[in-house]
Amino acid sequence: MENFINNAPFIVVLLCLIVGFVFLVKGADMFVEGSSSVAKRFKVPSLIIGLTIVAMGTSLPETAVSVAASIAHNNTLAVSNVTGSNIFNLMVVIGVCALMTPIVVDGASLKRDFPFSMICAILLLVMGTIGMTLGRVDGIILLGCFAGYIFYLIRHTLKQNRQSSDEEVDEIPLISMPKAVIFILIGAVGIAVGGDVVVDSASRIAIDLGMSQTLVGLTIVSIGTSLPELVTSIVAARKNEVDMALGNAVGSCIFNILMVLGIASAISPIAFIQENIIDIIVLVVFSLIVWIMAWTKREIKRGEGIIMLLMYAAYTAYIIIR
Repeated sequence: MENFINNAPFIVVLLCLIVGFVFLVKGADMFVEGSSSVAKRFKVPSLIIGLTIVAMGTSLPETAVSVAASIAHNNTLAVSNVTGSNIFNLMVVIGVCALMTPIVVDGASLKRDFPFSMICAILLLVMGTIGMTLGRVDGIILLGCFAGYIFYLIRHTLKQNRQSSDEEVDEIPLISMPKAVIFILIGAVGIAVGGDVVVDSASRIAIDLGMSQTLVGLTIVSIGTSLPELVTSIVAARKNEVDMALGNAVGSCIFNILMVLGIASAISPIAFIQENIIDIIVLVVFSLIVWIMAWTKREIKRGEGIIMLLMYAAYTAYIIIR
């Protein structure tokens, strides 16, 4: 698809961009509906589904881009893509959802998911700073942390289910299990294909307009691969699945570092540059700010969402200027 877009006329590239957005929107809608149905049928909290299935599904574009960059030994793109995507997830995805409806933050997110997300970013910073490279051993360590995190979530969910086995299940209309599985599979494919087409099309457009490849990686590619998270979280918020919207954004940040960069660096060592270090520090600071916002009244309101969007705009201006 990338070769086709690179050689296509500009008007065709614009049409591909529109088609990519359609795939993203419809894929995200089906993925959330299928995941929500499975979650309620098995009494799994929406927050956990957002942190695992939905987060992993919407991280497919980051995985594809970073792994492809690693195989092509263009690994700087892998780090900037993940870091930029995580900043976008935190500040734009959560910020936009807060504009639509106040996000009531679950206690587990405050005590477990937000701190763990920051720990992952700090771990990446330390690994990258030592020797200015992310080697295969570092990748194996990241993948080990990823496996441990998933194991903990599954164990925690099973324990929670046993404790609430006698509670009543909400009277919420559910689609059948086969249909839910089909929705999840089709949605995941739509998200992956849509994200890939949007990134390739946007990159081609940006290059035609005279932007550098480095700037494309920090802006167009990172934003493009984060569009599934944005669309999925907006759809989830509109369906009043606010827990899933928040869990998807935070879970994707964790997955991007542990799974995406873990796989990419295990395939081929990733060289760090000074800008990567600065961007990861920005990610840690932004994570801390959002965590503090969530702690204040156990929710993220519209005003805080506006502040988050303005901070992201300032960061974007900075990376363009530098």
